[in-house]
Amino acid sequence: MTTAHLPTRPLGSTGMDITRLGFGSWAVSGSGWRFSWGDTDDAESIAAIRHAIDSGVNWIDTAAVYGLGHSEELVGKAVAHLSEADRPYLFTKAGLVWDPDNPQAAPRRIMKPAGVRREVEESLRRLGVEHIDLYQVHYPDTGESLEYAGDGHGAVSPNATPLAEYWQVMADLKAEGKVRAIGLSNHSAEQLEAAEQIAHVDVIQPPFSAINRSASAEIAWAHAHDTGVIVYSPLQSGLLTGAFSAERVANLPADDWRAAHQDFTTGLAANLQLADALRPVAERHGATVAEVALAWALAWPGITGVIVGARKSGQVDGWIGAGSVELTPADLEEIATAITLSGAGTGPARP
Repeated sequence: MTTAHLPTRPLGSTGMDITRLGFGSWAVSGSGWRFSWGDTDDAESIAAIRHAIDSGVNWIDTAAVYGLGHSEELVGKAVAHLSEADRPYLFTKAGLVWDPDNPQAAPRRIMKPAGVRREVEESLRRLGVEHIDLYQVHYPDTGESLEYAGDGHGAVSPNATPLAEYWQVMADLKAEGKVRAIGLSNHSAEQLEAAEQIAHVDVIQPPFSAINRSASAEIAWAHAHDTGVIVYSPLQSGLLTGAFSAERVANLPADDWRAAHQDFTTGLAANLQLADALRPVAERHGATVAEVALAWALAWPGITGVIVGARKSGQVDGWIGAGSVELTPADLEEIATAITLSGAGTGPARP
């Protein structure tokens, strides 16, 4: 049962009002697959999800591929005791298909219509619900394997399913009542416009943070089309929490995907410099560095909410207040200057 209330915004034209902060369940998905965050404790993970709900968060973002089904199962267990009226909105994704015989292989971007229909049934079963509140295409179909880059681009196989074909299937699932709303994650503005000609794009989900600002065109598109925007990695996988150091990064376990990613290797110094620059702003607001980083993302026109992960309940407490942090024009200018001086990431430095 929810015991707290957080600020909400309408999620585009979906009819859902969502809290500005949502719980992201990639990090709780466990080890043993290609994009794991390392070992996790399922009991702690479920406790973290429930703590976020009790703290007022009213939506959870997951995906079939996270933990190769394990994340959805954990989310299902975490909300199983709640009635539908008290349950948070459940958002999940399709289109990253894994090889069960080789879990360490990178999943492939596949949106074949029959496969999507199979995936939605499997997600419904794992989540333990009769409909999914938001069903999203994880990446454009290329037919090729996903190597984490964060931009959604890659080689395209001749056998790739055209966007028009897989978006029509998503629209059909909505019409059939399997899902309440449909969305596109990691799609370009041009792809969003093409999809809009077939069926309204209810929601988009791009990556966006003070480090990765490359999705500003997609966010602007959504803002102009009454499309909700929920952004992922607003803390850049923990770098903008203020809790990271070069020493901590050096000690990341080998099965944590971050250990080899450029944000934690060649780009680490610039990213840590930017995180440190958020500390004075946080102190002025009586907030954490993470809350300031999230408030910065929420200050962008068009962004409805941000997806924030946690593996333990205490981590939720470190970001739950972000929706109430109102950054001033002076704060935003100070952060823009810090972005420019650090050289972190690419894209516009201010909303």
